[in-house]
Amino acid sequence: MKENYCLQAALVCLGMLCHSQAFAPERRGHLRPSFHGHHEKGKEGQVLQRSKRGWVWNQFFVIEEYTGPDPVLVGRLHSDIDSGDGNIKYILSGEGAGTIFVIDDKSGNIHATKTLDREERAQYTLMAQAVDRDTNRPLEPPSEFIVKVQDINDNPPEFLHETYHANVPERSNVGIIRTALPNMDREAKEEYHVVIQAKDMGGHMGGLSGTTKVTITLTDVNDNPPKFPQSVYQMSVSEAAVPGEEVGRVKAKDPDIGENGLVTYSIVDGDGMELFEITTDYETQEGVIKLKKPVDFETKRAYSLKVEAANVHIDPKFISNGPFKDTVTVKIAVEDADEPPMFLAPSYIHEVQENAAAGTVVGRVHAKDPDAANSPIRYSIDRHTDLDRFFTINPEDGFIKTTKPLDREETAWLNITVFAAEIHNRHQEAKVPVAIRILDVNDNAPKFAAPYEGFICESDQTKPLSNQPIVTISADDKDDTANGPRFIFSLPPEIIHNPNFTVRDNRDNTAGVYARRGGFSRQKQDLYLLPIVISDGGIPPMSSTNTLTIKVCGCDVNGALLSCNAEAYILNAGLSTGALIAILACIVILLVIVVLFVTLRRQKKEPLIVFEEEDVRENIITYDDEGGGEEDTEAFDIATLQNPDGINGFIPRKDIKPEYQYMPRPGLRPAPNSVDVDDFINTRIQEADNDPTAPPYDSIQIYGYEGRGSVAGSLSSLESATTDSDLDYDYLQNWGPRFKKLADLYGSKDTFDDDS
Repeated sequence: MKENYCLQAALVCLGMLCHSQAFAPERRGHLRPSFHGHHEKGKEGQVLQRSKRGWVWNQFFVIEEYTGPDPVLVGRLHSDIDSGDGNIKYILSGEGAGTIFVIDDKSGNIHATKTLDREERAQYTLMAQAVDRDTNRPLEPPSEFIVKVQDINDNPPEFLHETYHANVPERSNVGIIRTALPNMDREAKEEYHVVIQAKDMGGHMGGLSGTTKVTITLTDVNDNPPKFPQSVYQMSVSEAAVPGEEVGRVKAKDPDIGENGLVTYSIVDGDGMELFEITTDYETQEGVIKLKKPVDFETKRAYSLKVEAANVHIDPKFISNGPFKDTVTVKIAVEDADEPPMFLAPSYIHEVQENAAAGTVVGRVHAKDPDAANSPIRYSIDRHTDLDRFFTINPEDGFIKTTKPLDREETAWLNITVFAAEIHNRHQEAKVPVAIRILDVNDNAPKFAAPYEGFICESDQTKPLSNQPIVTISADDKDDTANGPRFIFSLPPEIIHNPNFTVRDNRDNTAGVYARRGGFSRQKQDLYLLPIVISDGGIPPMSSTNTLTIKVCGCDVNGALLSCNAEAYILNAGLSTGALIAILACIVILLVIVVLFVTLRRQKKEPLIVFEEEDVRENIITYDDEGGGEEDTEAFDIATLQNPDGINGFIPRKDIKPEYQYMPRPGLRPAPNSVDVDDFINTRIQEADNDPTAPPYDSIQIYGYEGRGSVAGSLSSLESATTDSDLDYDYLQNWGPRFKKLADLYGSKDTFDDDS
């Protein structure tokens, strides 16, 4: 502490000595200030006077860190016009004026009132001016000067950081901070701490110093190979394990860090190279052995692997240290497990023909127990995949059969799932998908692809026939293409020589309907029904008869349809507009008359008194004449109800206009007086079925006959009034006047006859 005070005192004395020597010439230069001036002739003979500053000074200096009791004299300002009578006033302004620097307004002396630090601020810029004390009139222009702070050795050297960290590669021998020992090993000691001192003034006496701590870390280099801590690893895996499952881990230790300590693992030899694989876990630097393919305890129970661990990055400088890799033996034992049954195929595809009888064998699935015990297997169908229960399976041998005929047109493929489970352990279960394809048979006849309808225009006999078809038809078959197209279109054999229309097969599954003649008239016939036979190319072929409706229509000169209604044609041709209006007027008048008649009938008054003879509640009407019953065949001849035309065996259709007269096939005909209703109905059915002119829709058949007698008696309540009764109602006479009416109705027979 004493040495520091002596050093500070010496520095202060040295600073004051320098200050006094620096200001001596300045003061001598200011002692004799003077003002000089000269005159210039301006415009219009005006004389301008330019004043020249008469006081000049150099820079001022002040020493830093002055700690004396009195303010430090920085310097003095003096003007050569100052005669010392006190009429001049000196003013100081600028940086630190009035706070750090003050001036004596009479003498011009400038003092520093505060301790200055050059490291905080090296100089100050001030402005000085001499003015008249009484009037404050500037006597000279203001002048700027600088006050510089002189440096002293008051700050010891400081390091920029409190602690420094330096990295030096291990085993290195060069650098600013040199290693004192060769081959320093990071694995032995990683960090070193040193203290460094810095001195100013070149280290001479009186200089200051500073210290800092430096932490030196030895950085790693790859100078150590990986090593396994043991020579053999024992592991095990279950035969039920799936590929990708982890079997075990191995780890080789490498004392290096970072990328120098990275290790990669590989299998280089062993009988399990095809079944196992190894990957590197870079977070833990372990080798993970995983199952690559399933293992079977019954096939092989142990495997051996040779695993190698090697560094990823190798430093060529240390390649002489030896190979940077190591190997280890891994033995893996396979553990037995109760495995579920295994199907011989991953999936099955079977075929069955449609319409096959129930119980037809579709195919078979087969599974076995892979365990040594070879437990028996039972099969079942997942009913969630066979909701309609089309199939059944034999639980012992796995044969799949149908339970009902199948229709390919409804579903071409059926997919089911079959389960196989061990009898002794139902939890060990396996499943396999079974796809069943339904093979097509030709069981659907082709039909019209759409409800076709043709139109033909009325024409004269002399008008040539058109080569354009009336309508082009096509067919649709629900069967497969092998049993469907190609389609053949033709007319039925019985009308192959139809005089009106013909069918031409286009041999592209379409056909055109053409007119054979002209002169069609709506007045004669406005509708034709043409049966067309369509056959497919299946084996055996199927055919169906479809009816095409052809209407005769009125057309304009260009062939465009105008009307296809025969009645409208007749009205337009035979009745005028006036006649139509008259007919409508008559209909309206008749409707008005009917409405009036009904209204009058409703307004007719009913008699207020009901006569006793008209009161149905007071009279009993007897019907003694009863028919002969259902067995009475002589009272009425049922043959009168028969159609006279039906006696000959042919009844013409009344609901359509037949295109040609069809001779019915001979069959059973009832006798004119036959009362056998069964024979009559059967005859009518045969006639309707064999009639080619019958439309494809239902028609009304009249059966105006009563059947044979019935064993049931009459249900008439009136008949019971004439039968004898064993009950005696004479006691009703004694019940009083309230029961007189009942006594009269149900009294004795004599009384009843008298009343009648």
